[in-house]
Amino acid sequence: MPMFITIGYGDRAGYDRTDPSVRDRAHAHDEKLQGEGARIGRAGQPVQVRNPGGRGVRRDEGAYLRSDLPVAGFMVIEADSLEDAIALVADTPCAVADGVVEVWPIERPPGG
Repeated sequence: MPMFITIGYGDRAGYDRTDPSVRDRAHAHDEKLQGEGARIGRAGQPVQVRNPGGRGVRRDEGAYLRSDLPVAGFMVIEADSLEDAIALVADTPCAVADGVVEVWPIERPPGG
């Protein structure tokens, strides 16, 4: 079954503006997804790792990508198609609380 990484973006202000009953349904939806095997986690502090030419590892604190909203969390899900993955994340907290969720298909290497 195809796998997808999702990245949820959102801030406290958007979350607080959202009706509590909508937030509660969204959190219940996340719990249901987790019970069905989704791997869900909140975003911690990122670290950039580089090893140019294999000559030595360099570590830089902070995110490489920049966005208007902070990264709030991640999810790894399985779905039959991209459309099904979109439907699965459409009711998650970031999607309903004035945030956004990116859905990234994981393309397996040949023979993988």
